[in-house]
Amino acid sequence: MTIPRTPAFPSSPDARKEGPVPTEGTPSPAPGPSGERTASVTAAGPPAPGLPALVARHAARTPHALAVADGDTTLTYAQLVSSARALAGHLRTHGVGPGDSVALLMPRCARTVVAQLALWWAGAVCVPLDPAHPRARSEALAAEAGATLTVGDSKLLESAALTGATLALPGEPLVDGDHLPAAEPGPDATAFIMFTSGSTGRPKGVAVPHHAIAELVTDPAYLTLTSRDRVLFHSPMTFDASTFEVWGALANGAAVVVCTAERPSFEDLARHVERHGVTVAFFTTALFHQLAGRRSRIFSLLRTVIVGGEALSAHHARAVLRAFPWLELVNGYGPTEATTFTTAHTVTDADCDGQVPIGRPIAGATVHLLDDTGRPVPDGEQGELWIGGSRLAHGYTGQPELTAERFVHHPGLGRLYRSGDLVSRRSDGHLDFHGRTDDQVKIRGFRIEPAEIEHALRERPEVADAAVTVHRPAPDDARLAAFVVAASGPVPRPDALRDRLAAVLPAHLVPDEVQLVDALPLTPSGKVDRRALADLVTADGPGTPAGPLGPLEQAVAEIWSRSLGREVTRADADFLALGGHSLLALAVTDDLREDLGVELTLADFFAAPTVAGHAALVERALLATHSDLRPGAPEDTDGH
Repeated sequence: MTIPRTPAFPSSPDARKEGPVPTEGTPSPAPGPSGERTASVTAAGPPAPGLPALVARHAARTPHALAVADGDTTLTYAQLVSSARALAGHLRTHGVGPGDSVALLMPRCARTVVAQLALWWAGAVCVPLDPAHPRARSEALAAEAGATLTVGDSKLLESAALTGATLALPGEPLVDGDHLPAAEPGPDATAFIMFTSGSTGRPKGVAVPHHAIAELVTDPAYLTLTSRDRVLFHSPMTFDASTFEVWGALANGAAVVVCTAERPSFEDLARHVERHGVTVAFFTTALFHQLAGRRSRIFSLLRTVIVGGEALSAHHARAVLRAFPWLELVNGYGPTEATTFTTAHTVTDADCDGQVPIGRPIAGATVHLLDDTGRPVPDGEQGELWIGGSRLAHGYTGQPELTAERFVHHPGLGRLYRSGDLVSRRSDGHLDFHGRTDDQVKIRGFRIEPAEIEHALRERPEVADAAVTVHRPAPDDARLAAFVVAASGPVPRPDALRDRLAAVLPAHLVPDEVQLVDALPLTPSGKVDRRALADLVTADGPGTPAGPLGPLEQAVAEIWSRSLGREVTRADADFLALGGHSLLALAVTDDLREDLGVELTLADFFAAPTVAGHAALVERALLATHSDLRPGAPEDTDGH
């Protein structure tokens, strides 16, 4: 189903009856004469200050409180502010000024937090880049954001070899913070430009203002977060959840605990939580499902978990709540365009009897369920979710037409963002999510426009046409599947197509499965039939008969089979070719640790992604651990 054209909103009194769904703690209004509930908007107070002002306020109140923990490195609030102000001065001497968009290429570390603050104190807009993205992608995002400079870690900048202007930041925090930059960023100034997938093949840069983030995270009523807490920072900087992880902590005088592992395993996350006493964590819904399915010990260490990105499984939520009854489990929903979370709901065991709701609007957000004519829908019926309130983004950088299409002025409700999500409202005001009005999908927490991947495939001369859809071999496992019609000439290999996509797209946009087809299935109206595409996903063909597996290969194959949901019988079976992805890789490495006592890093995992390759790594690790197993090792003769 495609998005209908933007409705011409009615201006009749009936259209103005629809008010925002009340926020948590706000009494539901009584039904009006027509039976339709209305609600008034609470008068808005002054806008929240910029994020640097919030951090500086805590530095003045509690200068010696822990602000950031990064392995063995720690920064107090006073040290964080002093270092950031000094770095801001350094940036200003290198030409960074108010209103500049500056790309930031850093690993996840304490210096990243310092650099973000410094950019803001220099008056700039921060454009986070992901070191894991291919160079072409990073350059495209920086150009789309209008970045005049890329700053960051010297080794990453050297490795990335970007074509634009770059500036390597000092390896150690600067200590001369005597000269404060001229001005604080105003509440309406843009803090970040965060990118989401674009349906035309062009990523969308969402300009998020300071006050929107500050209002989301300051003294939140939708979860417990105080100055005594420690919040885990493990998301990529380019993922909007990182704004909650970092600034949710610092806006409330709490501490940010940086997960220093570049691609953390399940056990890496648990160790960081345990070592640093983390109390609050965000997990994508897909990661939460994996951790819940394994009864991860990480839940025994945390007090509050907020999840988001996809529909929450009632089965997994109930299992976690019953095993760890003290846990505060919050189901969050929201697009980047409305600043990370729009609604939230604290999940109870009773919620798990049916669909877990996405809750009510939070922190200044309002929501409106409208039909395709712009009129409100009754309770219980599905409507498109339009989001209003004080935390909307400014729009899409450099794309005024798209901004005008998605951020619309409603005559009775003000400025609204058209989410494209289908939602219904219960009689108690809580919302249920039902899907999309278009082809956009969410996989492992990432918003994905299949058209962006299709565009990249069609750019290849060996591809005549392409379509991308979601394949779900299991309820908790969503995989991107691409179907390609080859152009005349040599037939492309699926693995070669994946490699070429990986050179221009981030990992979450590279299909897990690529399949060649003679033609794409079409609906009677001539559009690609995406439901029929899912039926085309095939298992491995018979190919060359598989030889017998060795004992370690058999053990590895059984672990793969559990995670992939399919039998693996070949030593040369490739994890990625079988539809494996990063989250399933985490599951496999966790099982290898549990079943065989061997820890593989994700880097090692993907360097040799075959059954035989993993078996060799396991053997090497076992021999390193148990020297008595080495061939030729002297036998223990009990001293005789």
